[in-house]
Amino acid sequence: EGARVVPVPQRGYGAALMGGIEAALGRYVIMGDADDSYDFASLDGFVARLRAGDQLVMGNRFKGGIAPGAMPWHHKYIGNPVLSFLGRLFFKTVPSDFHCGLRGFDRDAIRALHLRTTGMEFASEMLVKATLSDLRVSEVPTTLQPDGRSRPPHLRSFRDGWRHLRFLLLFSPRWLFLYPGYACLAVGLFLGGLLWNGPINLSPTVQIDIHTFLVAAMLVLVGLQAVSFAIISRRFASSYGFIPPSARFDRVLEFLTLERLLILAAVLIVVGLGALFWGFGQWAARDFGPLNLSTTMRAMIVALTTLVAGTQLALTAFMSSIMNIPLMERRVERTERSPEKLQTFPVRERDN
Repeated sequence: EGARVVPVPQRGYGAALMGGIEAALGRYVIMGDADDSYDFASLDGFVARLRAGDQLVMGNRFKGGIAPGAMPWHHKYIGNPVLSFLGRLFFKTVPSDFHCGLRGFDRDAIRALHLRTTGMEFASEMLVKATLSDLRVSEVPTTLQPDGRSRPPHLRSFRDGWRHLRFLLLFSPRWLFLYPGYACLAVGLFLGGLLWNGPINLSPTVQIDIHTFLVAAMLVLVGLQAVSFAIISRRFASSYGFIPPSARFDRVLEFLTLERLLILAAVLIVVGLGALFWGFGQWAARDFGPLNLSTTMRAMIVALTTLVAGTQLALTAFMSSIMNIPLMERRVERTERSPEKLQTFPVRERDN
């Protein structure tokens, strides 16, 4: 008695919660699974933190207590700890129980985040976007009891775990692209520098030579591509409001103009072409006969690597600049219907 049931036509955990949040009438909202697993009679800690000014208050089941049988062992010891660790690592979040379903929040503050996901990853999206938007986030201990459902849960461990992990990666271009790209570049350049003058004997029976040099070149190209993806995805995500803008990133983009990147790309391409012509000259000097495989192959690998790197850089420069084209509200005349009417198509305006 006193409950209000809100019909939500779209299926999904996140869709149901967004429907409930939109229909809520109060300033503060407490959300939680209605399966007897959470204690809704013990919400004083949530309310106190909200009244103190916090905008999102997360429950922590590990600090409050998890009753025997309330959580599968692979959720308790693998899934939740791993995903919570990655969330804190990627986004510097405060709560250590990333996926607790019992949480309270300021309704207007959460609505302003424009949450989008309709599945189980909605729980991650709320916390990630709240953290990225500098909302005041805290956590309080809560308990978890075995649920009282008469049917199997909708949660699918591996499917929904992957959806959470995918969301965390997609919202963190640094960890998805930038840091792996830096690692590949560093390893590739280090190995290439070691092997530039010739083979290296690691032991009396182990020697690394031209094949490892080729691997180093591939690592450089993969690293450059990953860093390029990081720049493009970060610009796209901030332009469309998926993640907040970054002043530091904007300063980097102001320096990496299309013209500067194209100049650098042209230099790399010229160096690559020069190395190719040098190799061809070496071949011609030997009457197009056998060449010194180790020396010539090194030059050819460097030539092709710089050519590909220059081409990649030029394409990245153009793609990143496309992301910067401002989209304005356009008026399109629909003469086939009525030559006197103009139809307006609102498009999000972007300034970075």
